[in-house]
Amino acid sequence: MSGNREQVFPTRMTLGVMKTKLKGANQGYSLLKRKSEALTKRFRDITKRIDDAKQKMGRVMQTAAFSLAEVQYATGENIGYQVQESVSNARFKVKARQENVSGVYLPQFESYIESEINDFKLTGLGRGGQQVQRAKEIYSKAVETLVELASLQTAFIILDEVIKVTNRRVNAIEHVIIPRTKNTIDYINSELDELDREEFYRLKKVQEKKQIETERLDAEMKLKREQMEKEEAEKGINKTTSSAQPATDLVADQEDDVIF
Repeated sequence: MSGNREQVFPTRMTLGVMKTKLKGANQGYSLLKRKSEALTKRFRDITKRIDDAKQKMGRVMQTAAFSLAEVQYATGENIGYQVQESVSNARFKVKARQENVSGVYLPQFESYIESEINDFKLTGLGRGGQQVQRAKEIYSKAVETLVELASLQTAFIILDEVIKVTNRRVNAIEHVIIPRTKNTIDYINSELDELDREEFYRLKKVQEKKQIETERLDAEMKLKREQMEKEEAEKGINKTTSSAQPATDLVADQEDDVIF
């Protein structure tokens, strides 16, 4: 029990601090749990989208490969060198932005095409121009799908790491911090209850001693009062006796005078 609690001095102030800490731990656990659930939901959605994007990528690349074969068959030469020589500016561009998901910033890549730039528009002018244009459109879709897949894969990796860290924190709060804090609170309450019982017993013993002392003093006062009353009664008897004796002597003297 002592190993699964914090080493604190059991006072009421420490009890208040531990209760505040327990309240904060419960709030943190609730927030992190909801964050983990939101991230897990987004993670599953991204996983499904990655699977769809990979399937789409396979179909697009298959179509692009056939389209490239058609271009090479129509033109009768390797058109790649001509494209590389004629291109000077990028027509297909990618821009990045960030998306906030429960405090986690996920990079999002978006592709766009600048229609003003078309450096190899004369490629395939002699023959195979239709196949070249079709191949260009298909490969543009393939690169767009590749950018989408890269964005999803990046978000997948980031979310996977964040979810692991968040779940570790949730488990640490749920299975370590909250039980340890509760055990500390129980320990402080038990110690304070024991101190209250000791204080009550001490006050009871002090009250009993005071009562015994009061009874003893009352008995002494009563005894003294009885002694004083007894002494006063004896003094009254002595006074009565002394006053009666002279009267008897006076009568005797008078009788002697009559006789003589």
